[in-house]
Amino acid sequence: MGTIKCIGILTSGGDAPGMNAAIRAVTRSAIFNNIEVKGIYHGYRGLISGEIKPFKTENVSNIIQQGGTILKTARCKEFQTPEGRQLAYDTLRHEGIDALVVIGGDGSLTGARIFAQEFDYPIIGLPGTIDNDLYGTDLTIGYDTALNTIMDAVDKIRDTASSHERLFFIEVMGRDAGFLALNGAIATGCEAAIIPEISTEIDQLKELVENGFRKSKNSSIVLVAESPTTGGAMQLAERVKNEYPQYDVRVTILGHIQRGGSPSATDRILASRLGAAAIDALLEGQRNVMVGIRNDEIVYVPFSKAVKHDKPINRELLDTLRRLSI
Repeated sequence: MGTIKCIGILTSGGDAPGMNAAIRAVTRSAIFNNIEVKGIYHGYRGLISGEIKPFKTENVSNIIQQGGTILKTARCKEFQTPEGRQLAYDTLRHEGIDALVVIGGDGSLTGARIFAQEFDYPIIGLPGTIDNDLYGTDLTIGYDTALNTIMDAVDKIRDTASSHERLFFIEVMGRDAGFLALNGAIATGCEAAIIPEISTEIDQLKELVENGFRKSKNSSIVLVAESPTTGGAMQLAERVKNEYPQYDVRVTILGHIQRGGSPSATDRILASRLGAAAIDALLEGQRNVMVGIRNDEIVYVPFSKAVKHDKPINRELLDTLRRLSI
């Protein structure tokens, strides 16, 4: 490709707090290195339709504290087809964009990996997802803020749960990963977390009840990952009504509240570091890697590893939760 003179930046998939901080860092790091920047709106869809405009330093002023993404985001089925990706490539050529920075989760980086291979095109990915499920990085942008949102919500629910002596199932996001549920449960003193990683190993609801659940408490809260593997909070509540009718059960689904809000300091710093490192990677000739963080050090993870390998849950945390919930 030769010298990179112009980069494009887009956000794709579900939004996550800290995406704006990442956009700011990529933009300003690129400008610092005399690289032109173009913002691509509405993710891959905007890449196909040409929703692109030049970005200067002022375009990313006063956004580090904002949730969501100023570039907007969208799902794009057309990009999943060879014809759609060809249109996207034609747009990049027309706009004079030499490399792409993609901020998103598993699906977004999978699309980036396929596109990069098809057109031998340099792409750097940033892990932007509240699920924290990308392999090769300790943290993803948005995870810490979502975890704090869950903590705040559960603390409030505990007040009413204690007043009424009820069992609450609180559903959190994490279709394929239980990081939010598990760490959220530890942070809020919950009795258990029902997560997809161990749903095929044991009946988590049965284990919860048979291990002396609620033996010394006037209320109990269980966090449930929204995964089809766990059945979700509604399905578990139905099971309790049928199999353990002695319990007064309630369900709260936190939903999209977990995606919103001003990013935490951790997410702002993480996004800023990863965004700056994305430009470093391009200047070093790296391509088709996700920038991550491991043991507080920047790492470059090939797309093939980041999206194809399942990130393991820390079993020690499961044991900690079990011991502290007695």
